[in-house]
Amino acid sequence: MGRVTVRRKITRIDLATPRVSTLADTLSVEEPLELRVGGVPLTVTMRTPGHDIEMVHGFLLSEGLIHSIDDVAVARYCAGAVTAGDTGFDENTYNVIDVTLAAGVPAPAVGSTRSFFTSSSCGVCGKASIEQLRAQTRYDVGSDGSEFAAKVIAEMPKALRAEQRSFDRTGGLHAAGLFTADGELLVVREDVGRHNAVDKVVGWALLNDRLPGRGCVLMVSSRASFELVQKASMAGIPCLAAVSAPSSLAVDSAEDAGLTLVGFVREQQMNVYAAHHRVTT
Repeated sequence: MGRVTVRRKITRIDLATPRVSTLADTLSVEEPLELRVGGVPLTVTMRTPGHDIEMVHGFLLSEGLIHSIDDVAVARYCAGAVTAGDTGFDENTYNVIDVTLAAGVPAPAVGSTRSFFTSSSCGVCGKASIEQLRAQTRYDVGSDGSEFAAKVIAEMPKALRAEQRSFDRTGGLHAAGLFTADGELLVVREDVGRHNAVDKVVGWALLNDRLPGRGCVLMVSSRASFELVQKASMAGIPCLAAVSAPSSLAVDSAEDAGLTLVGFVREQQMNVYAAHHRVTT
């Protein structure tokens, strides 16, 4: 449980020397996590183990299936599916989490509309319709009057990078961090999937009574996709900043939500794509 990295033997080829050597390398772990709600499978996501309970809470919130921590009665690891010939005592692999919703919280519809596979690179693959891509948030981020100094945002990638301990060993993990307007780093999470890293941060905020994330910046070490804009909006976070580029749909969605979207945050430069008024110089 919680394995983030593994060691593997590799052959390194250096054409400049030239030299061929055998050595051990550190890799990021990628394993499936099955999410069940009330014992019924909902989705499978490929993720880096660790902070799974946070990720599940963040995912359910981002999908609009829950709206507060009170909507979840229990979230626990459980054994995988029992197949023919099994003794019935299936080993707990820590790759299955079952969530019991609180009384009165409707269970998600099961079938073609809600059953989908989430890869480590894309979090919306297989949804049944375009309408499902836009979950309804309970938070109005457009009304958040927070302002963020450009010089503070410019320092966030460095602060985020300093906390990427697993990335230092593997070079293969995305990171997401939640910052206050004055640059205080509240939490950092890493994962092979950028959407998983964000779900872990959102789940942490939900479990620690930090939602809505008014006056906060969600900083990511990746590009800014539509899905990350939606997750920020669903968590009531008024600003999403990324070290790389946004997509056109991310910009359109940020403008619709009144969410500030910043890209290419690099030392002394950045591009503001939506809700420009919040970024001050």
